[in-house]
Amino acid sequence: MLHTIAPEDTALRVALWRALHLQVDAQPHVLEDDIGLKLAAPEGNWRERPDMDPAIMARIRATIVARARLIEDLVEEQAALGVDQYVILGAGLDTFAQRRPDIAPGIRLFEVDQTGPQKWKRHRLIDLGYGLPEHLTLVPVDFEAESWWDRLADEGFDADRPAVVASTGVTMYLTAEANADTFRQAAQLAPGSTFATTFTLPLELVEPEEQPGRSNTERLARAAGNPFITFYSPDEIIALAKESGFSGARHVSADDVAARYFSGRTDNLRPSSSEQILIATT
Repeated sequence: MLHTIAPEDTALRVALWRALHLQVDAQPHVLEDDIGLKLAAPEGNWRERPDMDPAIMARIRATIVARARLIEDLVEEQAALGVDQYVILGAGLDTFAQRRPDIAPGIRLFEVDQTGPQKWKRHRLIDLGYGLPEHLTLVPVDFEAESWWDRLADEGFDADRPAVVASTGVTMYLTAEANADTFRQAAQLAPGSTFATTFTLPLELVEPEEQPGRSNTERLARAAGNPFITFYSPDEIIALAKESGFSGARHVSADDVAARYFSGRTDNLRPSSSEQILIATT
């Protein structure tokens, strides 16, 4: 019998930041997600944690909600064009299936994650009354021993039809070789597919005022056993996409995201320059 293992701290932290956005940031909210908070069920004093500091972590919090919003907008755009498969690699406490009843039932959604946390999430969804709708498939994968691509096929993913595949907050924790493997596999998607991923800039490319905070983030990640390993410049990530076999690739900068989702805000909230986005197409 598989053991139920709670998600890593990184996945829980993302869920809490998304919830905190609703509680401390001015409207309009970039993303409305309090379901992840219900799944995480943190201690009552969770907002007092150092990594939840509203001011110090503001730009990182903004990045987290903005990347989720951008990818959901992408999924909605592609669904309108007839793309009806959506794969989330390293799904963590993602709540798209529960929050978007307007479009989720028309999409075959595959959440890919480690076996233990995947089982934990299944239990939490059932305990909270959300259950597992027919359009949602949880795909447990032992990333050390199995191919996520093969496991998707086992669970009903149709490789002959286009899809949107998203992977956020992952590349910096993996080796360059592991990232290249993921890119090559994603480039095998059917024509008309989209692969969206985040990547972390080398420290010297981060805005100067953010560099001390970024160094501290890396220190905390190492202490927690999840060190940042791999960094890319925009040119390097686009080159990797093209070398992997994608027909097109574009860089979405933090400034692009800020202009799209944060212009005219009363609280001056804006995303961090440390994390950027790549959108590649087959």
